[in-house]
Amino acid sequence: MCVLSSSRNPCWDHSAQEAQEFLHMAPEEVTITVRLIRSFEHRNFKPVVYHGVNLDQTVKEFIVFLKQDVPLRTSLPPPFRNHKYDTLKIIHQAHKSKTNELVLSLEDDDRLLLKESSTLKAAGIASETEIAFFCEEDYKNYKANPISSW
Repeated sequence: MCVLSSSRNPCWDHSAQEAQEFLHMAPEEVTITVRLIRSFEHRNFKPVVYHGVNLDQTVKEFIVFLKQDVPLRTSLPPPFRNHKYDTLKIIHQAHKSKTNELVLSLEDDDRLLLKESSTLKAAGIASETEIAFFCEEDYKNYKANPISSW
């Protein structure tokens, strides 16, 4: 049995070493806000917070999870639960500047659109990142003619 004491305790060192190894082996889990965008023109979106998101999963796996989870969220109105979502894009990362766009920035698609084959971590997702989940076709139409209805 290990007893904590002010003197150097080999038992304590062993526990600390195990904890360190566990930290390196445990998957990194973070909190992410997903902005469900139903309409770019009408600025119609709802944020959903996800806790314990594993950054080692691929973007495709996370999209599959979201497609299964969103329709089950009774707190969301039916138009959001039934909308066709298929693309993720980073909106904002913690401790970095935000854009002036009210719904989603139309710039830096090559850097901010998430590629399905990469992991969330490799795509730049970290704790407190906000990402948009939307229909790619709607996004392309809005990007070609970025006019808001109000």
